[in-house]
Amino acid sequence: MHKHTNHLVHETSPYLLQHAHNPVNWYPWGEEALKKAKDENKPVLVSIGYSACHWCHVMEKESFEDETTAAIMNENFVNIKIDREERPDLDHIYMDAVQAMIGSGGWPLNVFLTPDCKPFYGGTYFPPRKAFNRPSWTDVLQGISQAFIERRSEIDAQANTLTDHLLQANSFGLQNDGGETTFSKGRLHEAFENIMKSADTEWGGFGKAPKFPQTFTIQFLLRYHYITANEQALKQAVLSLDKMIEGGIYDQVGGGFARYSTDTEWLAPHFEKMLYDNALLISVLSEACQITKQGRYAEVIDETMDFVCRELLHSRPDEPGGQQAQKGFYSALDADSEGEEGKYYVWHIDEIKELLGDDALIFCRYFDISERGNWSEGAPLETGKNILRTKMPLQKFASDNHISVEELKRVIEGGKKKLLQKRSERVRPSLDDKIILGWNALMNTACSKAFIATGNHRYRQLAVDNMQFLLDKFSAGNSNELYHTWKNDSAKYPAFLDDYAFLIQALILLQEVTADAKWLLRAKGLTEWVVSNFSESETGFFYFTKSGQNDVIVRKKEIYDGAVPSGNSVMAYNLYQLSIYFDRRDWKERSLKMVSSLGELISRHPTSFGIWACLLTELTTGTYEIAILGNNYQRLHMELFDYYLPHKVLMASDIENDEFPMFLGKLVQEKPIIYLCKDYKCQQPVSTIKRFMSLIASD
Repeated sequence: MHKHTNHLVHETSPYLLQHAHNPVNWYPWGEEALKKAKDENKPVLVSIGYSACHWCHVMEKESFEDETTAAIMNENFVNIKIDREERPDLDHIYMDAVQAMIGSGGWPLNVFLTPDCKPFYGGTYFPPRKAFNRPSWTDVLQGISQAFIERRSEIDAQANTLTDHLLQANSFGLQNDGGETTFSKGRLHEAFENIMKSADTEWGGFGKAPKFPQTFTIQFLLRYHYITANEQALKQAVLSLDKMIEGGIYDQVGGGFARYSTDTEWLAPHFEKMLYDNALLISVLSEACQITKQGRYAEVIDETMDFVCRELLHSRPDEPGGQQAQKGFYSALDADSEGEEGKYYVWHIDEIKELLGDDALIFCRYFDISERGNWSEGAPLETGKNILRTKMPLQKFASDNHISVEELKRVIEGGKKKLLQKRSERVRPSLDDKIILGWNALMNTACSKAFIATGNHRYRQLAVDNMQFLLDKFSAGNSNELYHTWKNDSAKYPAFLDDYAFLIQALILLQEVTADAKWLLRAKGLTEWVVSNFSESETGFFYFTKSGQNDVIVRKKEIYDGAVPSGNSVMAYNLYQLSIYFDRRDWKERSLKMVSSLGELISRHPTSFGIWACLLTELTTGTYEIAILGNNYQRLHMELFDYYLPHKVLMASDIENDEFPMFLGKLVQEKPIIYLCKDYKCQQPVSTIKRFMSLIASD
């Protein structure tokens, strides 16, 4: 029995359920709480976090589980808890408000609203007692409560000013700042040069600690190298991937990547593992694998896919006795276990010696495991805690240690299996088991790209199974209207722009790898839905929320490519590609307008506009239209994936079909042939990939 139970007890979000037995009288965001605030004329405290957030857990233990603190909150505020992953629309709005107030943001996000939901004060983590140059949480609560009673007119004025700021910040795109110079190689060169200004040429990545993977920037560098043969671009891209793979941000035992590194060398991660990070890293590793042919990238793709399928895959029979499998991906694994960050992942040398026996010495040397330890959580070393990492290429290590490469591989692989088995007996980090449409779509794209890079048909089948699950379980009844999250056989919250954009992107690529045009037709239908329900007609950009949603004070437009791509950048890319597949000139013009209206922002700040920069690259250099037709086309289809061709649209078929412009007027023959076209102008078809690639080389 719990001493306290609040209104969150009926929610499905693991993050909200974590707070369901706090003494704070938490409500979920909804009509009941908002009406209570108006009826009682109380300020609203909105506290936003997510299940894998370390400092969210800290503030809960310090403040939200404290009965004295809870009493102050309950008496003076209507308290609302929000899972930022369930309601990213609200998170975006109130995060922007807090950043405007204090110049920074993060989670937990604590923001105070007037009863009509306008923000007037906020911050992130507050300690229980004044520390870190931050006021105590109780001081904040008492100060806000007193001000709301005694200086209400000032608070209303501040709230109106902040809301006006949010509206003004949302007005970008009203003028075209780019002009004809937007689509020039000079802009691409400028973007590359600005990326290199922040590039860490020793340890990879961009900027200083904390370091995030920045996969979009790496993707741009790979594509920039593809069109320019600039070796510096390729070098920085693979250096960044290599250093992450060698570091502690990569789980050397079980595969998969943590969210970011707390240090320059990628040693000490913040240990939470997010589905979207792993999806995006698999995608960019797949491109790197194609362009470099490095076997290590294929290994890491396989290891990370194994992690995702082992620990984040929801899979069970769809119906009793049925054959169809439900295959969705869970959201995240927590950084903490048993109240300690990283405890599940770190090792003491004595554990390794006991597990590996005679192999322990070479294993420990290879993975930087020592008596002293290499990680201390900010305390002096000598903790004995080790995060596995590699400091030397495998071949060089083998040579320096007078061991054959084959023997070293045996020690490494055998040791990793034993450690993984032993680790499975530990208390696992908490799993956030809600299934998010947009993040699943990113993972679906990753499955298709992993198939392209490795040729492993299991990944393509997983993409098909997952897509069928998403289109079935997230349906809102209307054939193109979808929900945002799914759990316990129930979907809820109208899907946001990101959900649709990422899903359309995944559908386009799924058609490319399966040659099944039904996925392309579904992408078209969803795009028409987005255009009808999310458009801002004046600028051509898209709102984050669909028309008719009335519980937000601002319909925001997001353009920055951050932890995940912006829905607008991906939709601009989708519109461009679909304009070729379906000869939709209006969609192409809209995509061009969106890119052009951002003007110099893309080339001046490419690390914040990575997907936009990739699209700008393709718009500037052009897109190959590739059609493969004929009986047994599959051989040519698979052979084509051996080559890195990032700027293309691709269709393949063994039947004639004039429904699609890329097939129009092309005949199916006994022997499969492949067409290379641009703007629907085609060269003579060829029957081998070797001859096809010679056409590419001479273009």
